[in-house]
Amino acid sequence: MDPAVRRLALTVIVGALAVVFDTTIVSVALNDLARGLHASLATIQWVSTAYLLALFATIPIAGWAQSRLGGKRLWIAALSTFLLGSVLCALAWNAGSLIAFRVVQGVGGGIMMPLVVTLVMQAAKGRNPGRVMAAVTLPTALGPILGPVLGGVILELADWRRLFVVNIPFCLVGILLARRNLPDDRPAPDSPHPRLDVTGLLLLSPGVVAVIYGLSRVEGGTGFADAEVLVPLLGGIGLLGAFTVRSLTRKAGKGALVNLRLFRHRALASSATLGFLAGITLYGAMFLLPLYLQQVRGEDALGAGLLLIPQGVGLLLARTVAGTYTDRLGPRPVALVGFAVVAAATVPFALVTAGTSTYLLMAALFVRGFGMGTATIPLTGAAYAGLAHHEIPDASIITRVAQQVGGSVGIAVLAVVVQHTAAGAHTPTAPTALADGFGEAFWWSVAVTAVAVPLCLLLPGRPKPQAAAAPAADEAGAVVLDRSAR
Repeated sequence: MDPAVRRLALTVIVGALAVVFDTTIVSVALNDLARGLHASLATIQWVSTAYLLALFATIPIAGWAQSRLGGKRLWIAALSTFLLGSVLCALAWNAGSLIAFRVVQGVGGGIMMPLVVTLVMQAAKGRNPGRVMAAVTLPTALGPILGPVLGGVILELADWRRLFVVNIPFCLVGILLARRNLPDDRPAPDSPHPRLDVTGLLLLSPGVVAVIYGLSRVEGGTGFADAEVLVPLLGGIGLLGAFTVRSLTRKAGKGALVNLRLFRHRALASSATLGFLAGITLYGAMFLLPLYLQQVRGEDALGAGLLLIPQGVGLLLARTVAGTYTDRLGPRPVALVGFAVVAAATVPFALVTAGTSTYLLMAALFVRGFGMGTATIPLTGAAYAGLAHHEIPDASIITRVAQQVGGSVGIAVLAVVVQHTAAGAHTPTAPTALADGFGEAFWWSVAVTAVAVPLCLLLPGRPKPQAAAAPAADEAGAVVLDRSAR
């Protein structure tokens, strides 16, 4: 990797670690937050829900904001916003204030997450996308390994406020590195300022938020037929449908908040679809596994976090291997092998009982994590094949939203499967009935992953040797990623 790209990747990784660790740490601390703030679990759930909704509401404006401010200034502003939110969360005096300050964090995080990939891919100019994405996905790999364990240790040794203090060093160092290492790419003073697509924003952001909110209520309701789920879900789908029609009917997609005409590129369309399915598989399992370990195996939060380490280790180790082979063989075969491995490694969890060997499950988790890392790295890199420099921000938003919506769908569907299977048993509170419910949900996860395997054939294949040497340029002078993949 080019040294300048490596420095830029390291810079954005440091800042992104704050967002990833914050999400995984807080996920294991809801019970402690409820006790510490004297609030019900129903109320304290909004600490996570409000953060996610704010994050999704701001993701769509990342592309417009970058074109208006430049990547460097936008990154520093977003990271500073996340830092402010972290400090305020540590100073929260009740549940309401903590929820409000988590919204501030979500606003910063929503801008940062698509910008991480955009900045690095634009700097790399299409060279070595596998290795580049292996570097960029480091926070995603470290989060599942260190986040739950770090959260458990903090809660053992200190109070819940320290959960948010952990973010501060990452943010401060990330801001200093960004000031030094990110290129000054602010628009020229005499360049035309892009107008914000206000109508598109009023359709897309509330639509995504409504869908995510509706799906998040499935776990605590009576399923998809519950009005609390159905009303926001259908309303959100309607708003997204209106945004889709509006974006596709605008001339060449110009002026739209997110240019959906980019789906004409098969690489982006297939990557976004597979990212949606990967979100179901990854986030759905992340929802199921801690619950299985705690409700069926009797582990506490720290014990469940420790048992999940093998999956994170497998994910971490897959980065270098997947990145190297993606650049050598192309995204298609690497993603196909990765999804096949994930499907096979999920089968043991579909066969779980209350007495299944812990060592067997930990070995399966390691293999599953390795498969997920192998599958997701080529997906992210392939999404940008054939795109011009100015199209990369829109592609980052599309792939990010697809994966996150897939994760919410996976959690919602698998939660319903567990509830209905366990409720149908004669003794729904018995470990055997619960194990059967989790087993059924894992079979669903296996099925979704199996569907993704043949779809991997739509991804780009091996690049032509001469295309790797230098990127082409479009007629406007913007760098274009390799269009020559077979």
